[in-house]
Amino acid sequence: MNIKILIKITEISDSFFIFILKNLGMSLTPSNMLPIGTILPTFELINTIDNKPCHIAENKGINGTVVMFICNHCPFVIHVNKMLVSIAVNYQNKGVNFIAISSNDPVSYPEDGPENMKYHAKINHYPFPYLFDKTQTVAKAFDAACTPDIFIFNNLSQLIYRGQLDDSRPNNDIPVTGSDVIHALECLLKEDNNTRKQKPSIGCNIKWK
Repeated sequence: MNIKILIKITEISDSFFIFILKNLGMSLTPSNMLPIGTILPTFELINTIDNKPCHIAENKGINGTVVMFICNHCPFVIHVNKMLVSIAVNYQNKGVNFIAISSNDPVSYPEDGPENMKYHAKINHYPFPYLFDKTQTVAKAFDAACTPDIFIFNNLSQLIYRGQLDDSRPNNDIPVTGSDVIHALECLLKEDNNTRKQKPSIGCNIKWK
């Protein structure tokens, strides 16, 4: 899929997303739900936006860090892109850093390759690094399964939230609010215990080699 086709996908209606899934061979996959308290894995990947190495140790927020596994072509990511950007802009000003990672195999899915990632980040105004997990070792370290798959760590690098952005999905007519992630971030900043049930994200499976 080239850039022009990618643009067309971003412009179609939500009601057509399920058709795309079926015809592009995308399967619905839930998060694996990494255990709460897991320590943030150490990694260094190339940031496709500026082609420079990005080490997690140098990009953690003073209050917390959000790691998101996403990709260019997944309808479930396209559905929430604007909200991901909005939340990141808001909470980066509160000491929470955001990092996005794509681990999809670009041989089988060239639309998710580094050059298209750079273009995708530009047109979506990503305010965070967009890293390419070429070997897929980082996705495996997080036990990531789908796109989007979201992980929130506190200032001690302990996992405090993983799972969905909110209940909205393509074609289910529920507005995108980011409510689950926003609630988790507010609990993080207030140092409150998040007692709300954490639900798995659901999206396209990571495209493994």
